[in-house]
Amino acid sequence: MHNDGKVVPINRAHATPSPLARLPVVLLQVRDKAAQQLQHGLQELFDNADDTLFEMADKARSNVDHHIFFEAMRDLRLKRKNFERVFMERLFEAFGGLGQAGCGELQMVPVVSYDAAPGSSKDELEKAVALETMLGRVHHRDGLALGQLTARLSALLGNQLDDRENPLGPSLLCEFFLRAGRSLGVEIRVKLIMLKLFEKYVLSDADQLYGEANQLLVATGVLPDLKAAPSRRPGERATRDYPREAALPSAEQPVDENGQQAFTALQALLTALRGSVSPTLEASAEPQPIATRDLLRLLSHLQQYVPEPQVEDDFDLRNQLEQLLTRVSVKSGKSRVVEEADEDVINLIALLFEFILNDRTVPDAFKALIGRLQIPLLKVAVLDKSFFSPSGHPARRLLNEIAASAMGWSPVDDYAHDSLYLRIEQVVQRLLNEFAEDPAIFSQLLTEFTAFTAEERRRRELLEQHTRDAEEGRVRTEAARARVAEVLNRRLLGKVLPRAVVQFLQQAWSQVLLLASLKHGEQSVQWQAGLRTMDELIWSVSLPQDTDAAGHLLVQLPGLLKALRDGLTSAAFDPFSTRDFFVRLQALHVQPPEGVDGLIEVREPFVLSATPLDSAQQLPADDPDLLKVYQLRIGGWVVFQPDQGSALRCKLMTIMAPANTYVFVGRTGLKIMHKSVGQLALAFKRGALHTLDDGPLFERALAAVVGQLRQLNRGK
Repeated sequence: MHNDGKVVPINRAHATPSPLARLPVVLLQVRDKAAQQLQHGLQELFDNADDTLFEMADKARSNVDHHIFFEAMRDLRLKRKNFERVFMERLFEAFGGLGQAGCGELQMVPVVSYDAAPGSSKDELEKAVALETMLGRVHHRDGLALGQLTARLSALLGNQLDDRENPLGPSLLCEFFLRAGRSLGVEIRVKLIMLKLFEKYVLSDADQLYGEANQLLVATGVLPDLKAAPSRRPGERATRDYPREAALPSAEQPVDENGQQAFTALQALLTALRGSVSPTLEASAEPQPIATRDLLRLLSHLQQYVPEPQVEDDFDLRNQLEQLLTRVSVKSGKSRVVEEADEDVINLIALLFEFILNDRTVPDAFKALIGRLQIPLLKVAVLDKSFFSPSGHPARRLLNEIAASAMGWSPVDDYAHDSLYLRIEQVVQRLLNEFAEDPAIFSQLLTEFTAFTAEERRRRELLEQHTRDAEEGRVRTEAARARVAEVLNRRLLGKVLPRAVVQFLQQAWSQVLLLASLKHGEQSVQWQAGLRTMDELIWSVSLPQDTDAAGHLLVQLPGLLKALRDGLTSAAFDPFSTRDFFVRLQALHVQPPEGVDGLIEVREPFVLSATPLDSAQQLPADDPDLLKVYQLRIGGWVVFQPDQGSALRCKLMTIMAPANTYVFVGRTGLKIMHKSVGQLALAFKRGALHTLDDGPLFERALAAVVGQLRQLNRGK
């Protein structure tokens, strides 16, 4: 056999020929096509898993559950790429195993037993039931297409296969998913959520997976006479592309595929504004409406003259259209007006952009960029009324994505060199230059822009996790300091003790206790031993001068001194620096304290950390600004205006117990500030803190415009 000299990775090299080399070309095509779809489904799964787990954490009724779901979010973010890699490796291995069918070398990927074995745990039983249910639904829904695919694979390979041996069958797909998820240290509830998401975003499209695979095999003549499995109607597939969009008012209403129903409902509110876009001519004859096609040409003309963002120019679209209509009317000698439906679209888009350009959520620098999209979006709305329906039109989603990505942007000296600003500027300019009447460019730009924001989000999440870990360490240390101070004050306040002992406990032994708390926790042997040693030390210098007590002290003293020295050593104290204390302690144990060292009464509480008193304690429980603080949610954005300097846009990353410290990060994921509840309430009172509505921009604008129009119609 001729050796072409290709380099083979050492971890993939085998003495035996690769099983893939024996696979028919069409089977490789089936594998690659399926891999693309499955990869896309997994990406959707992980993109939505974060939101799902966040909602679960937000609804959690206990701190334990809250922590479980947030830890799961962190775990998924960190292990997502490895998860996807392992899944695809298992898929390719299964196809490779098909190449060994009938050779006596078959090494099939093990199939999970979905029936719980005797003695299985409750968690395993729950998982088994969930898996069995999932598989049952797929077989019931797409069993015919799966059976045809298995039959064609058997005919192609000359070996009888079972549906459970089909690499694209639900059994093996679930197996790949479970194998890939072994590295996730998540609780059973999280595992069940992930299984549901796997069914929703991967298995729900199994009919498409099997349909395309069958088509490829039929095209090459593999069992072409099998009757094709009927494809599911679009309405039968789970609607999952845009789960956050508003639902139809009634379940009986048909799907508004072209958006006509939504637009008709809006038209009823727009009647009061009609006649605002018309030529400024004397009415000499009956006005003649211009065709929609001609209107699009006028808009394309205006699109070339949209001012740059840096130009201080109030670009009034309706006024510009009126001027163009006047010129057209003068030139033709006829009064030309816009058709009623087109005028409604123009007025509606104008009102939407009026809201957008006054919205506090969008930074000013980006308002100028978004404002340049008014004509392209108007043209889309004129061409396609589904722009107004909640079905997720690409142009509508692009606008929302741009606004959402810009929300956390804070002014910088040279914003024109900011990567986000430049990317959005590029998107806007491409639309102005390239968009004529084909809306496909919006889908293309949406795909490119979301890929960009996904990468930014990945980097931000990594930094946020680093920030969260650092804050958890800081808060844990502060809590430990407070706890150590509490146990010291409980034992010392009001007592009269030798000055040397009080100083030792506050300056040295407090550090021993702090280290034990941080390293081992307050339920540990080390912490309890530290408390016991402290109590014995206080007891030893507080004994009454009687013979029985002195005798007991002689028995306890060697163990006490050893415990003190061991504790100081564990905290890395220099033994020479504490030698003087042990000398004084020896003297205190053999002589009355009055004769050796002065006695002091401990009156002031010992403070180990400088945590200021939260001003929230001075506010009534029903204070409106205090209630605003409690309504802040993790992931929400705010604008903070310090006494000096520019406003800061930041996101509430986490609330750290036990002091309820609110930690805020910027767009990059780096910490900007942390505030107590009281500090935030006072900031609300001064007007230095404002919340930002992070709902989709277009939906918020449309809701505001509808409310405005309804009020206008009621006032007539």
